[in-house]
Amino acid sequence: MEKKFDVVALGEILIDFTFAGKSEAGKNIFEENPGGAPANCACAVSKLGGKSAFIGMTGEDSFGKDLKNVLEELGVSTQGMCTTEKQHTTLAFVTLDESGERHFSFCRNPGADTQLSVSDLNREILESTKFLHIGSLSLTDEPAKSATEEAVTIVKKAGGLISYDPNYRETLWGKRTDAVETIKSMIPKADIVKVSEDELALLYGKNTAYEDGAAHILSSGCTLVLVTLGSKGVFYAGKTKNGEHISGIVAAKKVSVVDTTGAGDSFNGGLLYRLSRVDEPLLLTKEGIESDLAFANTVAGLCVTKRGAIPALPTLAEVEQFARG
Repeated sequence: MEKKFDVVALGEILIDFTFAGKSEAGKNIFEENPGGAPANCACAVSKLGGKSAFIGMTGEDSFGKDLKNVLEELGVSTQGMCTTEKQHTTLAFVTLDESGERHFSFCRNPGADTQLSVSDLNREILESTKFLHIGSLSLTDEPAKSATEEAVTIVKKAGGLISYDPNYRETLWGKRTDAVETIKSMIPKADIVKVSEDELALLYGKNTAYEDGAAHILSSGCTLVLVTLGSKGVFYAGKTKNGEHISGIVAAKKVSVVDTTGAGDSFNGGLLYRLSRVDEPLLLTKEGIESDLAFANTVAGLCVTKRGAIPALPTLAEVEQFARG
């Protein structure tokens, strides 16, 4: 059955208040930007020319309306979006250090994004996608955790693939002792897993080598593992159609970093866009996946040259032009 969507992303959607300088009185100024890792990914796919949809929940407030409008303006289907009057749209205040790295403060106690339930899921959308992309923040609270797990089941039964980015945020897990176990619980259900270096250390111990961490994830049944290395690019490990293991590092081009918000999400969007162009995305070859990862690196590289996540996402023409330069 032909799929209507290349990528459906499910999970948090929120407002990023991004640091934008100081007032005359020396106070911090924050710029309102749409965000939320799964929403960013869906927007990245759509901005590149793919067909994407987003499933998630906002509050019935001006922030929620703004977020829905942003997605629709970018061509992301919002048929699966829901609202609640019981909680406000989730907010995040993002400050940047001198290197452009982010530090988060969340207004999410619990926040509307955690209130998505199984009954809210649009099954038709989930059954009509090539990829479902999720993170771990929808696993922190019920009912969103059960909704995420059910969405994965629906997509897999319909022949779709699962992309998982833990996207760990310590402040949202607090001192819970089950955080790592809960994050790991989704790995056996995923076809593609993308982690940062810090997340690899969190899940499998400090000083875990890329190869060893990837081997742990591949042994769970995953086909492709990615460890993002910031400005150094990405390490990958996967299984070819012949069952052979391939791995390597795909370097990233140097860029002037302004804001790393959305870097990993735009990378995910770029990769899933490329993989969704072919009939059998996970019949991997070394040459093919390295080309796809170079593309995804370029998408992320362009994203970090501007402030905000969704506003900074590049078009396909911009990616191709940068790749030629």
